Amino acid sequence: MKRKLIIIIVILVLIIGGAYLFYSFYIESPSRQVLAHVNDERITVEEFNRELAKLESPLREMYREDPLQFLEGMIIKKLLLQEAKKEVPEKPKTYKDITKASPEEDLISNLMKKRFSTPPTVTKEEIKEFYSFFKEQMGGKSLDQVSSEIEEILRQEKLKEETRKFILGLRTAAKVQIDQIRLQKISSKPPESNTEEDFKNALKSGKPFLVDFGANNCLPCRQMRPLLKEIDKEYVGKVKVLVIDVYRYQNLAREFKIQLIPTLIFFDKQGKEIFRHIGFMDKEKIVAKLKEIGMET
Repeated sequence: MKRKLIIIIVILVLIIGGAYLFYSFYIESPSRQVLAHVNDERITVEEFNRELAKLESPLREMYREDPLQFLEGMIIKKLLLQEAKKEVPEKPKTYKDITKASPEEDLISNLMKKRFSTPPTVTKEEIKEFYSFFKEQMGGKSLDQVSSEIEEILRQEKLKEETRKFILGLRTAAKVQIDQIRLQKISSKPPESNTEEDFKNALKSGKPFLVDFGANNCLPCRQMRPLLKEIDKEYVGKVKVLVIDVYRYQNLAREFKIQLIPTLIFFDKQGKEIFRHIGFMDKEKIVAKLKEIGMET
């Protein structure tokens, strides 16, 4: 009886173990995990990871933190390919075609060329209106001198708007189902920023400090983060470098009249703003400015 019980327990363990392995390596395999159904096609976690890996850092990390944004781009591409296969007849494949990479980009390109083969019309009234509105930026040139340039600008803007409406129409008409739970599972946590309390402490520290007013979804902000961390570490005790998220601490952003990000503001030992820079700033220039406002070397 005891022996039979042991055998039954062993069999149950094997069954449970086998079921777990089947679930882990088959059902939960990235190639079988579906993130989205796009009409009659699927986008899997494996596809998502493969496409994401093509991007460089920090853009890759930004999309990993907000995977829905990247997934939407993949959905649009899938819809354009589906439309292309319906509208653009496939050419007979040659041996050269078979050995080439996937022709997806060519299919989409041909679709767009066919769909927008006729350039948008730009009227003389639209050109005059544009010239009248931006006359001060024309460098004193007459309407006749810049007419052709304005026409091309307006044509390109109209083409962008037509393209946007076309893509929006495809997305609206499509049957798309997104697995939000699975999407959440593959997302990563965004990096932490400093707090308003950290900012108040820096004001009272008696040392110069730098504040980067930015956001996690801002590419130049993220490109500067490693540089700012290096400076904070290399000059520890001599200067403080803070990163303030303008969306989280909107009161600070309003107080310092932040209009564009990233905005770097340099404060002296008394907590007085000495200098500000909008946009990316390299490490050497940041360090030089910090020394200039009183950072000990």
